[in-house]
Amino acid sequence: MNEIVARLMEDVKAKNPAEPEFHQAVQEVAESLEPVFERHPEYKSARILERVTEPERVVMFRVPWMDDRGGVQVNRGFRIEMNSAIGPYKGGLRFHPSVNLGILKFLAFEQVFKNSLTTLPMGGGKGGSDFDPKGKSDAEVMRFCQSFMSELQRHIGANTDVPAGDIGVGGREIGFLFGQYKRLANEFTGILTGKGLNWGGSLIRPEATGYGAVYFAQEMMQTRGESLDGKDCLVSGSGNVAQYAVEKLIELGARPVTLSDSNGYVYDAAGIDSEKLAFVMELKNVRRGRISEYAESFPGAVYVPADASLDHNPLWAHEASCAFPCATQNEISARDARTMIDNGVSVVSEGANMPTVTDGVRAFLEARILYGPGKAANAGGVAVSGLEMAQNSMRYAWQRDEVDGRLKTIMADIHTACVTTAERFGTPGNYVDGANIAGFLKVADSMLDQGLV
Repeated sequence: MNEIVARLMEDVKAKNPAEPEFHQAVQEVAESLEPVFERHPEYKSARILERVTEPERVVMFRVPWMDDRGGVQVNRGFRIEMNSAIGPYKGGLRFHPSVNLGILKFLAFEQVFKNSLTTLPMGGGKGGSDFDPKGKSDAEVMRFCQSFMSELQRHIGANTDVPAGDIGVGGREIGFLFGQYKRLANEFTGILTGKGLNWGGSLIRPEATGYGAVYFAQEMMQTRGESLDGKDCLVSGSGNVAQYAVEKLIELGARPVTLSDSNGYVYDAAGIDSEKLAFVMELKNVRRGRISEYAESFPGAVYVPADASLDHNPLWAHEASCAFPCATQNEISARDARTMIDNGVSVVSEGANMPTVTDGVRAFLEARILYGPGKAANAGGVAVSGLEMAQNSMRYAWQRDEVDGRLKTIMADIHTACVTTAERFGTPGNYVDGANIAGFLKVADSMLDQGLV
């Protein structure tokens, strides 16, 4: 690390102790920006990077709620409003036991640059709670969401901060959250994205993150005259992002062979087709079951339980050409990355946020495979959230083909920005540098324009 990065990281770690994910995200961006500061000393003198790493606002609050047995439960709620230089804060809400301040700050920091890359006027934010919707009844989830929104509603607005869904926050949760906001604010406005189609949602929004990750992979492969047709693909996760990544892969002629959840993963050498995907969607979205049931229903599929004692994930050890990590942060270790390269993976497009550890990213870059980092590859979700905001403002809904076409164009534009920016700053083919620098420049210039705020 050069002196600027070393000094920044020392400061970030001192101010934000015990937040390793946030440290990791900041360091990756800071290292990419070294050539930027050499060419643009005005960013250094204005301390833009130091300002970007400090949230504009952090909201933390108590969320009391009552379970079905009449017992009182207490969770913690958060909203990190990271940067609003280019628009209102925009970013998801995550309900998961692992949620803490450090994880949400890393996600909000990433969101700033991801939203910048979409070219849409959106700042970056993130929020959520350590509440676990898994195993809860609909009534319990509703009571929690109503309590959560009773506090959150003070801090958000259609032109201030527009949350969306994330892990643990799907259509059910967005509906309960929106209903409570509407009751308290006495207004019907586009305060959340990911809404139902009957009440202000956008077509393609559920599919957008998964579709976008596949579109980005397709764009990367075209630079080498390749396509997804006929390629075996490893996919992790089995939620919204993974499901629609698989759907688009099938449509484009690829053969996805894995899916996972927190209990383990399934490997289906015959490939996951449309019929099998429909089973997964019903299993996960309706019955909220475990992925192990897939192996019980389709002979030939193998289920491998998760083993926390391992320093690697066996899912990534299967031979394939492409990988789409769509589960959670740091799910690909350095060992996994090297195994993937050895087994023929030449394309990695991240549907999750920061799913690869730092040494794993270095391994991908050194091997010169096509590696699309999450802030670029999974920006399709927030891009269509931005399109949903636009439709809400117009009180108008676009047709499916129009939204999908806009999504495809946005992902192509993000890819072009990554490629041209990496070349301009001396690291051609490095999508990490391209995404970090392109995202940063728009935010930095906007912050300079707006003065010291």
